[in-house]
Amino acid sequence: MTDFDRYGDDVLAGGTWKKSKRPEPRVVDAVRDLVVEETVSGFTGAVVRVEAQTVELVDWKDRVRAFPLTASFAMDGEPVRLRYPQAAPQGRMRSASGSFAVQDAKARTALPSRIFVEGRHDAELVEKVWGHDLRVEGVAVEYLEGVDNLADVLKEFRPGPGRRVGVLVDHLVKGSKESRIAAAVSDANVLVVGHPYVDVWQSVKPARVGLAEWPVIPRSIEWKHGICQALGWPHEEQADIARAWQRILGQVRTFADLEPAFLGRVEELIDFVTAP
Repeated sequence: MTDFDRYGDDVLAGGTWKKSKRPEPRVVDAVRDLVVEETVSGFTGAVVRVEAQTVELVDWKDRVRAFPLTASFAMDGEPVRLRYPQAAPQGRMRSASGSFAVQDAKARTALPSRIFVEGRHDAELVEKVWGHDLRVEGVAVEYLEGVDNLADVLKEFRPGPGRRVGVLVDHLVKGSKESRIAAAVSDANVLVVGHPYVDVWQSVKPARVGLAEWPVIPRSIEWKHGICQALGWPHEEQADIARAWQRILGQVRTFADLEPAFLGRVEELIDFVTAP
């Protein structure tokens, strides 16, 4: 008989358990078009945008999702850790607006000057595309909750030299109510510009939501509800409209997804309020 003590060996004595520990993930620069998988959700896509703390991926169905840079990612099954690019292979990184991204910029106090837009959707779109630029320049964007409030807002804000106001207005066309309001408030320290679209939704290129062109909605129907109805989206409640906008906004990745008539006006306002 052979003596056998099944409790005699120390399974930890050889230290082999330490060798089985997984190695640290390889560090990879989150450069544009890099394809990775976010391992928790299983979402796989190419990098389209990187900020200090987040990375945006677009998948083959053109869906865009944002994840923290510290999330768990994999490339071809290999765990990797993403970081903000140390050096872009084709020159400096650009922001969503097309400007050169400023890395490690220090926080700064907002300028006295301000940009006002009509509503929340306008503000969210401006933030998504020009947010980096505005933070670098120290420009705050606020919304009016309707252009009818513009005169009262300006009276309270009291624009003047070094305290300029730029205003972005929907449907600023000749003979419109908006054009009359703009004419009544414009002066050397107030610039009111606008785009021809009924609503800021139309400033997103229709192809981004699978359309050849935006549907024409009769004036008897509230425009956003009419758009959702034409697209076959829920539209009975305000929450439906909010979800529809987020669906549209999610398709905007860079300035290239917006109409030139909108792009030019926003750039004009930023130049106006940041001028020495």
